[in-house]
Amino acid sequence: MKFFVDTADTKEIAELAETGLLDGVTTNPSLIHKSGRKFVEVVEEICGIVPGPVSAEVVALDHETMMREADVLRKIAGNVCIKVPLTIDGLKTCKKLSDDGVMVNVTLCFSANQALLAAKAGATFISPFVGRHDDNGFDGMALIADIRLIYDNYGFDTEILVASVRHPIHVLESARIGADVMTAPPSVIKQLFKHPLTDAGIAGFMADWAKTGQTILG
Repeated sequence: MKFFVDTADTKEIAELAETGLLDGVTTNPSLIHKSGRKFVEVVEEICGIVPGPVSAEVVALDHETMMREADVLRKIAGNVCIKVPLTIDGLKTCKKLSDDGVMVNVTLCFSANQALLAAKAGATFISPFVGRHDDNGFDGMALIADIRLIYDNYGFDTEILVASVRHPIHVLESARIGADVMTAPPSVIKQLFKHPLTDAGIAGFMADWAKTGQTILG
């Protein structure tokens, strides 16, 4: 499963990229607002840090303006993935861009039927929001399983990008189901490294090493 990070904080992105585990980045208008920086400037910097797909979202609601915004965004770098909402105009834009060889991430997916439409429109990625789904009394992981089944039934190439990931269990269950990608905030990705037995093991090794009085560096 590919790991994307969901942030516009370039310092956090650079830190995670150094681990070699980061395959891409997703951003949205809220994350750009939180960064306090200019949109195009941030996306350009991120594209220079991560060679994989970097999702940059249009903010228009009509197809014509979405296309004009996409023309600006796709010129930033070759790894920009245009992010569009799951609306009729969004899917029109998805179809037009994908036919032109542009990567497209269709976002704000909350049903398997919506995911089916996005795949038929040629989306590179579909972003079902599992955390928000759970928040509203639905089963986010059941949604991922339904989309996986449908895509496998028909051989769609669209990759399932699990979004709105709130905790490591979302990551685990997504991998078990067979999602292609997950995107999570830096804090959630860093939690994946943590386990109390790992910490206890390190503490034990360090205590025993100290008793030897040795140093590897001499």
